[in-house]
Formats: sequence, C-alpha cells, structure tokens
Amino acid sequence: MINSPSRARSLSVDGQIEPQTYFPELRKLLADWYHAHKRDLPWRQTTDPYRIWISEVILQQTRVEQGRDYYHRFIERFPDAQSLAEATEDEVLKMWEGLGYYSRARNLHRAAQMVVSDFGGCIPRSQKEILQLPGIGDYTAAAILSFAFDLPYAAVDGNVFRVVSRLLHIDSPIDTPQGKKIFAAWADALLDRENPATHNQAMMEFGALHCTPTSPACLLCPLRRFCLADVAGCVHTLPVKKGGLRISNRYLYYIYVRVITPSGAYTYICRRPAGDIWQGLYEFPCIELDKKASLESLLQTTEVSVLLQITSGSMGSHPFKTFKHQLTHRNLWMHGYLLTALLDDVPEIEGFRSIPEDQLADYALPRALHLLIDSLPSR
Repeated sequence: MINSPSRARSLSVDGQIEPQTYFPELRKLLADWYHAHKRDLPWRQTTDPYRIWISEVILQQTRVEQGRDYYHRFIERFPDAQSLAEATEDEVLKMWEGLGYYSRARNLHRAAQMVVSDFGGCIPRSQKEILQLPGIGDYTAAAILSFAFDLPYAAVDGNVFRVVSRLLHIDSPIDTPQGKKIFAAWADALLDRENPATHNQAMMEFGALHCTPTSPACLLCPLRRFCLADVAGCVHTLPVKKGGLRISNRYLYYIYVRVITPSGAYTYICRRPAGDIWQGLYEFPCIELDKKASLESLLQTTEVSVLLQITSGSMGSHPFKTFKHQLTHRNLWMHGYLLTALLDDVPEIEGFRSIPEDQLADYALPRALHLLIDSLPSR
C-alpha cells in the first residue's frame, strides 16, 4: 500500500523520472481493465496510420458518438492520403461541416498534400518527420506512432492528464508549459514499452469511462491501491488548471437576402476571410457590431443600405431567429433578418455570389448558420 501522497514528487534522480517497482503491476491491471471494458470503435480495428490519423483529428474537441459518423463518411469519401490531397478545400470543408474547429480540416488537407509530395503518399513513422505535418502536435504524433506502428511514445490527452495527475498526485497545472513537461515525463515513465499501443488506448479509455472528471468510480477502481490522490482524499481536485478562459462577446447580424424571380429564388453568400472564425466557409451578408443593435441602427449601416438599394427589397421588422452560439473563447450573439425582393433578374452585389436557394446545401456553412436557415420563414 502506498501511503505517502508526496511520493510521486520525490521519485527523480538528477531531474530524471525513475520508473517505480509497482509500475509493471499497474500496467497489467490497466491492460486487463481495458480488454474487459473497451468500446468497439472503428479506428481500433485498423493499424492503417492514415485512418488512425483521421480519427485522432476528428476526435479533437469532438465526442466519440458524433465523431464515429464523421469518421465513416470522411473515410468513404477520402480513403487515403492521395484522395484527400487531390480534393479541393471546399470539398474537405463540406465533409467537415458541423464538426467545428475548421482549422483541423484545413490542416488535414495541407498535411495530406505534404504526405503525397514529400513522403510518397505514406504517413511517416518517425517522430521528427510526422511532427512536420500541419496540425500534428506531440499528442497526435504519439497516438499515430503507437497505434499504427506500436512505437514507444506516450500519448497524453485530457484523459491521460487526469489519470496521471490522480495516480501520482501531481498538482502542477496542466495548462502551463512546465506542467505539460512534468506530465509528459511521468506518462513516459508509466508507458508499457512492450505494448505501447494497448497501454495508450487503455490510459485514454480509463480516463474516458472510469476515472471521469466529476464522477470517478473510485470504490470500484482496479488501480485504487496505487492512487496517491485517493490516499490524500483529493481525487476531485485534480487535475489542476492555472486559470479559466476569458470569454468575449461578438454580435453578428446576418441579412438573408431572398430574391424571387420568375426562374426561382436566389440568395447571396460569400466566403469568410482568413484570420477569423470559420475561415474558408461561406456565410450570408453580415454586420458585426460591438453591442446589441436595433433595426433602426442596422438600417443606418452602409452594408444594409447597399443591400436595400440594389435589391429594392424590404427587410422584416424583427429578426426571424436570435440565439447565442458558444465557442471556446467567445459567445456569438446571432441575429437573422430576412430581406425579400421581387425582381425579374438577380442583381450583382460586389463581394458576394448569387446562388439558387436550393443549392445552399452544396456549400460548407458554419453550423450556426444552419440554425438560421432552419428558421427561415417559408416563401
């Protein structure tokens, strides 16, 4: 029985982490638990580094239940790095639509092109080379190298941070550079180098299903006698974070323009520029203000004035949809107004393209805009 909550902090020689005599037993218990409780997930049924890479990127900031369907659709459309590299960015973003954090999709696309051009279409199996790919950091590299090639790299994700912090009672903040170094060193010391793929999967699965953030099953834990946080009675306080995120507010007013002509209904879209949320996706005419605005304020903006003048249309007196869309660092206060015009032809509006309404589904739009579309008044 381990009875010193400070033991983990003292297990070092000349700054080097020293694996402990009880680690082999801990690894075996963890592996036994994993084989008995692991979920049947499609990316666990392959050692194809491309498919493992795709799954790992999809699962960043995405729940497994949601990610599973996206994984199947993405692999069906892009079965290998070559097919992904040859696709257009619009095609990739469309397949990613609804997952959010679209930089992941753009990085995947760029990385696939690099895999084809620099590595002969094969995912590299060296850490140095794989880290050259856009969007691949230490965790993703370790996951691919261990799951696909069974190489001894410890994969440290949020679940692993939690398990390691509790097992070894480490209270260094996980969101600081120094804290990350400490956890990486301990995860490496814990790693089963003879079975790194199974060990990494087991650590993550244990954190996801058993050693959970708010309701860890401590009384039934197979690793309890090794858990220093349990001895210290502080399981629920770990892991530690230095500080919370600063949340900002943005107010987005979307003007959905519906031009009805003898040949059908049309609307206007444009691609969002680089350097902001939803980069590369499409949206409707948008006015962003620093606070909540009235219709009178919107009508005084140059953007709305131009739309009304060009289309000779009329705008509803109230938004047809108002809601808050929450992102990691900001709250988006979304408002949708409908501007309708009856015309013989569709006028050109600088900076926008006109498309038939029934073709909107062909373009990748942020999930939040789909909520606006679903609330649009019928014609």
